[in-house]
Amino acid sequence: MHIHILGICGTFMGGLAALAREAGHRVTGCDANVYPPMSDQLRALGIELIEGFSPEQLALKPDMFVIGNVVSRGNPLMEAILDAGLPYTSGPQWLAQEVLQGRHVLAVAGTHGKTTTTSMLAWVLEHAGLQPGFLVGGVPMNFGVSARLGAGKCFVIEADEYDTAFFDKRSKFVHYRPRTAVLNNLEYDHADIFPDLAAIETQFHHLVRTVPSSGRLVVNAREEALQRVLARGCWSEVQRFGTRKEEPGALRARGEPHAFDVLRGGLKIARVEWELLGEHNQLNALAALAAAEHVGVAPEVAAEALGRFQNVRRRLELRGEAGGVKVYDDFAHHPTALRTTVNGLRRRVGLGARILAVFEPRSNTMKLGTMKAQLPWALEEADLSFCHSGGLGWNAAEALAPMGEQAVVCEDIDALVKAVVKAARPGDHILCMSNGSFGGIHAKLLQALDKLENRA
Repeated sequence: MHIHILGICGTFMGGLAALAREAGHRVTGCDANVYPPMSDQLRALGIELIEGFSPEQLALKPDMFVIGNVVSRGNPLMEAILDAGLPYTSGPQWLAQEVLQGRHVLAVAGTHGKTTTTSMLAWVLEHAGLQPGFLVGGVPMNFGVSARLGAGKCFVIEADEYDTAFFDKRSKFVHYRPRTAVLNNLEYDHADIFPDLAAIETQFHHLVRTVPSSGRLVVNAREEALQRVLARGCWSEVQRFGTRKEEPGALRARGEPHAFDVLRGGLKIARVEWELLGEHNQLNALAALAAAEHVGVAPEVAAEALGRFQNVRRRLELRGEAGGVKVYDDFAHHPTALRTTVNGLRRRVGLGARILAVFEPRSNTMKLGTMKAQLPWALEEADLSFCHSGGLGWNAAEALAPMGEQAVVCEDIDALVKAVVKAARPGDHILCMSNGSFGGIHAKLLQALDKLENRA
């Protein structure tokens, strides 16, 4: 089969393309501003990429056009497909029919931690010898790729609540039909498509409705929104985790940052010793352990695997050091994720070191200014914060005013780099947070810091 993918350079569609190619299909694709690293990865797989959405691409005559959710009505290629009456489907629907059918799907949903938890779960199953397939919205360093078919029965997928396509406004995860579903957490996000939290809860309940009675829901017990979702109706076994006190059957963690015991009903069932920090990662680990247990992986085996987990690229990833200053990259973009990431770095470097948080409100939700009032709260553990305000429709300086002189706002990347470098001093930790490439700011900061050091 020849498939042509519209919007191929996103993490989900790019992973789908890699799976299709591995399965033996001919794959071509197009996108606006075809960009690396996904473009480089896809070309290395022999996938032809085309810049833009010209109707001339109909001449490729694929068996199916697979449509990403970045494509909307008015897109010239999509309009040509519709006018010609050619076959098309969404990415999640194609994946469900061609890859997930007949497999034990383990889906990881939630506002935060999806990529990390999906990567943990895939690695646990791999360590246990189950040879899972997976599709992750990032690159797990234990594997070095974001997607593979796998030789085993299990398939682990990051289950995004964003909409499927312009013609299917349900969340992507409704298509996956998991037997094991992780509901990691739930907050308001995606303000461009959801009017409120209740609307997202409805989509999560659609996911719950697809899990069979023999399936398992792995649910964060601390999240009131998830309890409301289950209260609408639940037909599957529920394994809760993250309780703050002993609760029969629920999993909880107790211990130090780099080592913790996994408890069930007050009894220790496993111990995890690893390099990750933060309570959020302990919760992610509990979710992965509970999901893996549903496919027969013993907790002690999962704990051993977690001890060898190498995390995901762009999760507090150290990009380099210059002038005695370390520069990190992280994918955080929601206020809660910003706060969690800064806290994670604070735990790593201690109270005596300075953290310079550099961020851009790039997601659709943040661009709308829906959560701007939460930014001072999100950044309160940083010593200084620097915001890239280019392209915003709201006043970032006004939103960050409660932070006083601790916050700096710049409209372009070069000005931002200059401001950060001017403030930085040896021993500092610069934490760059964005769900995009951030204009290559990491390399620019390291280069500027290096020049400053050499001049001295």
